[in-house]
Amino acid sequence: MLTLTITDWRDLAACQASESNLFFPIGTTGPAADHIVEATAICESCSVQDECLQYALESNQEAGVWGGYAEDDRRRLRKRWLAERRRRAAAANAG
Repeated sequence: MLTLTITDWRDLAACQASESNLFFPIGTTGPAADHIVEATAICESCSVQDECLQYALESNQEAGVWGGYAEDDRRRLRKRWLAERRRRAAAANAG
């Protein structure tokens, strides 16, 4: 009998072995800024970075570092992502 195992992208994330508080710093200055730098460096080496970022954009994760983006950067990216989604939907409905 063949057993098929579907692996969730989170099971492959490079951050699995890291302290979660590293990815959810309080603030953006001092030690929090150091945590953000360290977290994004871990993200850069992650094989599922794109999936992580996509999840964060789709589910509107407001806190923490996701897919290599800190909160403020991801907020700006999400605005552009939403605008592009609206443009694609409008084009699909028009066509």
